[in-house]
Amino acid sequence: MTMVTGGLLPTASSTTKRPGWCKWAFSTAPKYGDDPQRKIIWPGGETEKPRGYQMSTRLKIVTIHQEPFVYVQPTTSDGTCQKEKTVNGLKDVQKVICTGPNGTIPGQPIVPQCCYGFCIDLLIKLADTMNFTYEVHLVADGKFGTQERVNNSNKKEWNGMMGELLGGLADMIVAPLTINNERAQYIEFSKPFKYQGLTILVKKEIPRSTLDSFMQPFQSTLWLLVGLSVHVVAVMLYLLDRFSPFGRFKVNSEEEEEDALTLSSAMWFSWGVLLNSGIGEGAPRSFSARILGMVWAGFAMIIVASYTANLAAFLLRNPSDKFIYATVKQSSVDIYFRRQVELSTMYRHMEKHNYESAAEAIQAVRDNKLHAFIWDSAVLEFEASQKCDLVTTGELFFRSGFGIGMRKDSPWKQNVSLSILSSHENGFMEELDKTWVRYQECDSRSNAPATLTFENMAGVFMLVAGGIVAGIFLIFIEIAYKRHKDARRKQMQLAFAAVNVWRKNLQDRKSDRAEPDSKQKAPFRSISTNLASNIKRRRSSKDTVRR
Repeated sequence: MTMVTGGLLPTASSTTKRPGWCKWAFSTAPKYGDDPQRKIIWPGGETEKPRGYQMSTRLKIVTIHQEPFVYVQPTTSDGTCQKEKTVNGLKDVQKVICTGPNGTIPGQPIVPQCCYGFCIDLLIKLADTMNFTYEVHLVADGKFGTQERVNNSNKKEWNGMMGELLGGLADMIVAPLTINNERAQYIEFSKPFKYQGLTILVKKEIPRSTLDSFMQPFQSTLWLLVGLSVHVVAVMLYLLDRFSPFGRFKVNSEEEEEDALTLSSAMWFSWGVLLNSGIGEGAPRSFSARILGMVWAGFAMIIVASYTANLAAFLLRNPSDKFIYATVKQSSVDIYFRRQVELSTMYRHMEKHNYESAAEAIQAVRDNKLHAFIWDSAVLEFEASQKCDLVTTGELFFRSGFGIGMRKDSPWKQNVSLSILSSHENGFMEELDKTWVRYQECDSRSNAPATLTFENMAGVFMLVAGGIVAGIFLIFIEIAYKRHKDARRKQMQLAFAAVNVWRKNLQDRKSDRAEPDSKQKAPFRSISTNLASNIKRRRSSKDTVRR
């Protein structure tokens, strides 16, 4: 019995060895196993079985000390790792023996240490899933890996974990290694096991309230100018309203007269507009003074709005030349700032302040030697949750991910990515996040709502108390002045009364002196009066006789 069998044969020439369109080759042959002369045609037109490759199941893993992804602690006296619980206390920490930074340098002593953390748990999971064993060592120079020039030549070589992987000292990088284009050109990255970005770590400022805290939004010079402007505008309103023909001295005097704008009324109007307390009376009457009043109202609106906005955000000042910010030397963040043209000025400032490791930079922030540290958000958020004097600020930028690094020809790259994707789907990565990254030590303190206390507003209350004391002091002055004025008015009234009495007495004396003279002149006045009357009578009698 025969059967038709077929094989997939390439149509490419034997010289190029490049497969092209494929076709089926049919032949009639005995059943498989019946014909010992039957040959199998392999892909590429080869009749011999391709040689396979050996996959070492003992992998050399390089990592780096970076909490919470990799913790490092010394071993016990018997060379084992001390047992302890995870940071949340839910389960035992899985630790592995890792050689120290000198483990890959020939001639240097190998220092065994204990490594544990997010990446170590991930490594143990991958080893169980993919069935391989491993030996872990810390990177010799403590760097993640960037290209640097060799002996000031144009030739560049990789340092850090990248250099050890490409140099054959490691088979796999299991660490918080950021995936970027520059590294992806030389090595193969797995699917990201942690998505993150860059953020800024600063030291949490201890609130220090002073009595003049409500005056901090403006400088003292600006406060003086505002106070001076109030009084200058008040004086100008008074003068404009006084000398305007439509103010105090109206052209049409038949109109109903209003109270003139006095200097005190002008002062009250100026302060009322600035403090938005409302103007009940004492407004300017002339057009020129009202124009100035409207301009002053616009000025007051801008000043009050600026003060209100600045009072809530006066701590967010632009960084000065003394504001120091930095990152880690020869890291992906350093590469990011170096490559961005728009960030060149920032990079020139931070380049001279960059630190060798993230741990050193974080400690520098806590010691006030560094004002801001720019680094991976996953690391900085963890540090801020564990150290309550630190806080992250700003939004995430340069979003990326952490991946496992392998060489381009590594046979493990596909299986590693599939295993990471499976870990994301079954919730293993979420569990690692909860165990190592999201555990908060400062929940109750850092998440408490910020409320104003008496210390924040003590200056305002002191201002009100000062106003009360000033009012009481002035009322006593007013009472004393009123008493003094009343006493003076009484003295004037007594003086006027005395003058009137004296004047009356003087007039009485004059009248008394005039009475004797009038008595002596009386007989002569009566005789002349009688003579005049007799003459009139005689004239009248003569006139009647003539008629």
